[in-house]
Parts: sequence; C-alpha cells; structure tokens
Amino acid sequence: MSAPLSVSGAQDEAFAGWLRRLLGHEAGRTELYRAALTHRSAEQANNERLEFLGDAVLGMVIAEELYRRFPGADEGDLSRLRARLVSAGPLAAIGSAVGIGPMLRLGSGELRSGGFRRESILADATEALFGAVYLEGGIDAARSLILRLFATRLDALDPESDLKDAKTRLQEMLQGRGEALPAYLLESAVGEPHEQVFSVRCEVRLADGLVLQARGSGSGRRRAEQEAATDVLDQLQQRWHP
Repeated sequence: MSAPLSVSGAQDEAFAGWLRRLLGHEAGRTELYRAALTHRSAEQANNERLEFLGDAVLGMVIAEELYRRFPGADEGDLSRLRARLVSAGPLAAIGSAVGIGPMLRLGSGELRSGGFRRESILADATEALFGAVYLEGGIDAARSLILRLFATRLDALDPESDLKDAKTRLQEMLQGRGEALPAYLLESAVGEPHEQVFSVRCEVRLADGLVLQARGSGSGRRRAEQEAATDVLDQLQQRWHP
C-alpha cells in the first residue's frame, strides 16, 4: 500500500494534471510552467520575464491569424482587431476559463485580497503561460494553444463592424441600448509641442447608475481617446456579453 501524498505532493500532482488537460500532453518542464503562474508578490522566481516573452508570441500569432483571415484589412484595421483580442479583459477571461486562478502562486497579501481573480494578474499569467509553451515546444506549440483558446473570439469577429474604430463601436453599442454617449476628458498633455503625450479619460454613465472609466495615452489626443474607448468597450463586453 502506497503512502499518502503530502500536501506538496498532492499540489504538484494536481498541477501536473491541470497542465496535461490544458496542453493535451504531459508537460516536460513543469517548473517552467510553475514560474509562469508565479506572481511577483510570491517569494520565488516570478513570471514577469515569461510574460514579456508571451506577450510578443501572442501578438505575433494573433497578427498572423488576422492577416490571413482579413486580406482586405489595412494596417490600422489589423492593429485595432489585435488590440481588441489581446487586451487585459479577454486575456483574463481566457485565463479564468482554463482554470489559471487556482493554480497561481501568490504572496500572502494577494491571497487575502483575492488576487487570483484580479484581471491584471490573470492576464499577465496567461501571457506568461504562452511564453512557457513557446520555450518548451516552440512556435508551433504556442500557435496551436493560442488559436485554440482564442478560437471563439476569432470566429466571432465581424469585419463589417469590428473594423470600425473603438470610439465608433463604443458609441454604437451605447446607442443600441439607449444609453448616454461617452465623455472624453483631456487630463494632461505633456512635452514639447512636437512630441506631446496626451492622457485622456473616457467615462460612461449607465442608466443603472454604474460609471465606467478608462484612461488612454498617446502621441495624439485621438489616439489616446481610442485607447481609452477600447478599454471601456472591453468592460462593457464583459458586463453585457460575459
């Protein structure tokens, strides 16, 4: 009769099983994936470097897929579609759906405050996971996982509506539900006239009293407004189309 697993052994076995289900095969470098799901608040090697790598891998894979799917889209269109897919909201939703939250290693403070549900932490860990898959299996393995996890969102893209800029889509979404239009407030413009950086806040006040806000920055006021509108769109998508 075998001895019962220790708490640590049970956790390792649960993590290995979760990875096996996610990847579709046995992970060869389990500690690499452990690092991918270790937040900087934990007193261990964290996932910031893997997040950096995963962000680049994710951006390339999604850009390549959009390039293939939308041959008539220009550079601006493709950039908007990519930004919509790989922003924090969708990444966190995907991370939550595949069960990253319970697998995270967090410091005691983040554990107490529910960090395993926090959007930024889930999004960063999801990107770090893609970085780990790339390091272990190469670009083909990373592409396969990313396209599988993003399949529903990619298939749901509508060229006629989704190629509109974020401000237009936000306005149409709000008008379609009889909500008030968004307000764009310039918060700052710093730097020399020829190289200013603008910071804009987008604010939406819904009929039920909820106020949604997001900030964007860029080399032009319109670019900053578009970035802020994209973030508010993500918030509304999660609220109205979870």
